Amino acid sequence: MSGSNVGLLEDVRRVGARHGLNMSSPLTKPFRTEAIREIINSARLAERPLPVVDLDEAFANNWLELWYQPKIDLRNKTLCGAEGLIRCRHPVHGLLSPGSFLPGASEHSHLMLTERVIITALTDWDEIAKTGLDLHTAVNASVGALTNLQLPALIREHRPKSERWPGLILEVTESEVIKDVSLMHEISTQLRICGITFAVDDFGEGFSSFARLRELRFAELKLDQSFVKGCGTDARNAGLCEAIINLAHNFDAVAVAEGLENATDLQAVHRMGCDIGQGFILARPMPKKKLIELLLQRAARERGS
Repeated sequence: MSGSNVGLLEDVRRVGARHGLNMSSPLTKPFRTEAIREIINSARLAERPLPVVDLDEAFANNWLELWYQPKIDLRNKTLCGAEGLIRCRHPVHGLLSPGSFLPGASEHSHLMLTERVIITALTDWDEIAKTGLDLHTAVNASVGALTNLQLPALIREHRPKSERWPGLILEVTESEVIKDVSLMHEISTQLRICGITFAVDDFGEGFSSFARLRELRFAELKLDQSFVKGCGTDARNAGLCEAIINLAHNFDAVAVAEGLENATDLQAVHRMGCDIGQGFILARPMPKKKLIELLLQRAARERGS
């Protein structure tokens, strides 16, 4: 809590975090009571231990659901896609995020989960498309899953038959991509034939070699949330975000800013020329039913205008 400049406060937060301290976001002066209350409440939530659920048990009891977080075209202010995010609806603990059931899961269980997520995203598309919008959906995948699953056959079996289907985006983290760019290039070439493209997720986190990325064709470059957060006030974060956005455009890819939580950061990435935004300030993850209701409301408004 200080009147010092924002950059210094952020440096203090990072130093504390590196030493194992639970650091909240800096609070700049002047501030109101509500700001302190919000930080305290957030800290209390962070201290609560996450319930632990066995992934295999979740499979066996059909507790897993694919939720969708809308992605917004920042130039046209329109819905242009959605990322599928796995959730677990536990009978006792309620709705759980992956932090409760992915750590500790076996490699085989991770493969099963990736297969389930891809099939669900493919089969959900037809139902979502009935709203009149051919939504470009994306899901997360690991390099291990891409190399061990028979993805071309899986996609041919379950892909939508409509000619309007825009394909599916598989999001792979930068740290995994850079381990074997040649392998990723081979996989992406095979899957492009099936209508599958790739997004490099959490870009900037691993400080990878830009030159090596020339070997890989990718549709999206997703800015790491740690850079997006605070880019509206932190000049260094803003510089990194702008550099990554320009890099994406130089690779003929779309720049996606995820983790947008406030209007200041949203306006900042828009000014930088970022193509797509994703985050709580735009829309939270929602069940498929809720997404379809949202799209139907949008279609009704357009018909009335």
